[in-house]
Amino acid sequence: MPESVSAMTVRKQLVVEASCARAFDVFTSEFDSWWPPSHHIGKADLFAAVIEPGVGGRWYEKGVDGSECDWGRVLAWEPPTRLVLSWHLNGRWEVDDDPAHASEIEVRFTPDGDARTIIHFEHRHIERSVYAEQLRVGVDSPGGWSGLLARFAEKARG
Repeated sequence: MPESVSAMTVRKQLVVEASCARAFDVFTSEFDSWWPPSHHIGKADLFAAVIEPGVGGRWYEKGVDGSECDWGRVLAWEPPTRLVLSWHLNGRWEVDDDPAHASEIEVRFTPDGDARTIIHFEHRHIERSVYAEQLRVGVDSPGGWSGLLARFAEKARG
């Protein structure tokens, strides 16, 4: 793999004080409970953030005005150990419907005893995106995946 491609991949690892089943459930069906309202791209304020269960499910936001804005699709749904989502946002936080420009997010949930889970997070193929470097910098910033995953871990701990 060329260095420029691997350098565009954002990887995070964290330990969550919850079982794999609980962590997967919080990440997916309770997605809206930890996703911050400030992180939306629609014109309306965020009402809800949703990951629909199953391969082909939508990953999207609902606005307070009833509008919906797709962020991507579920590519792999393997509860409670693995989730892969397509990401159809470019580096200007705009929807790009061209599948050739989509990046991917893979989340693996690995048990570490009965009540702890190691989360392996990877946002990959960012180089496909329009304004790829802006996207990489944004998702790898404190307001990006690091902060978002900390919110997730706190919610999963319950």
